[in-house]
Amino acid sequence: MSRPTTRTAAAKPEAKRRPRQPPRKYPIKYPQMEMVELQAMLRAAGLRSTAPRVAVLRHLKEIDAPLSHGEIFDALGASGFDRATLYRNLMDLAERGLIGRTDLGDHVWRFEIRKQIAGHTIEHPHFVCTDCGTVSCLNDTSVRIARGSTSPRSLAGRDVAVQLRAICDACA
Repeated sequence: MSRPTTRTAAAKPEAKRRPRQPPRKYPIKYPQMEMVELQAMLRAAGLRSTAPRVAVLRHLKEIDAPLSHGEIFDALGASGFDRATLYRNLMDLAERGLIGRTDLGDHVWRFEIRKQIAGHTIEHPHFVCTDCGTVSCLNDTSVRIARGSTSPRSLAGRDVAVQLRAICDACA
């Protein structure tokens, strides 16, 4: 006679569980009017309104100096945005003209919100401290460039950047 086979519960190896991820901290809560304004800016540029894009625009709007990708990540990374997402959004916003992208001679792209009055983008010079490297916008400084007979034709273009380098008040 054959013995009846009984199934015994084989000990299952304990499934590896992923550590529980903390909940994402976005969408970030903004005052309603500001949120509507930022969303309208994105939609007018043909972009979807996403939490990272709104956060980047809001942060650049609050800061009155061009910021590098690393500085923006330092400010917004704690909100749950990763470096790659922020970089892609910075590139998208720059391509659509919502933010400006500037290299101030140190091979680091810096981003700032494009300021407009009556539909015209306001260009302004930047100040770079040669001692500490601080970068600031000179919004109240006017620089007029007159093209001379031997000047390159690009001076008549709209992508001319003016940069002033000296020692800032804090370092002097």
